[in-house]
Amino acid sequence: MTQTQQETKTVITTEQLLKHWQGHRALTRRVIEAFPEKELFTHSIGGMRTCAVLIQELLAIAVPGLRQIALESTEELKEHLDHNNSKAKLLQLWDEATPEINRLWALIPEEKFQQSVVTFGQYEGTVWSSVFYFIDNEIHHRAQAYVYLRSLGIEPPAFWER
Repeated sequence: MTQTQQETKTVITTEQLLKHWQGHRALTRRVIEAFPEKELFTHSIGGMRTCAVLIQELLAIAVPGLRQIALESTEELKEHLDHNNSKAKLLQLWDEATPEINRLWALIPEEKFQQSVVTFGQYEGTVWSSVFYFIDNEIHHRAQAYVYLRSLGIEPPAFWER
């Protein structure tokens, strides 16, 4: 009896997915840069959180989430970061996260993307669905920031320039 091996075709590689995510992150960084400092921390519409609070959430998810996946650890979601209401500090934290995402990503073997994971001790899914959530959440919050910028009379960066 012979066993047939089913061929798996990849739609996107893990390297391409990382590049896609980092492209979104580069665009989000340009959105942060476009904000006047005061409004980054104070401007909101309809009771939504300020852009700075949204960015803190993104920072609280990306590296800690990947660290849990790569190192099989558990962490609490900590969305309040020390930024002293400074746009420069938020950008610094964003820039520090970029190489750390790359470093942690390299520790995740391709086959692990199909495995189950529980991030932040409460969000169940696969590794790939968790990473997609990280990206989707960033896109969602960046869209809110676009609305804020437009309401301030500022043209946001082109969303397709990633």
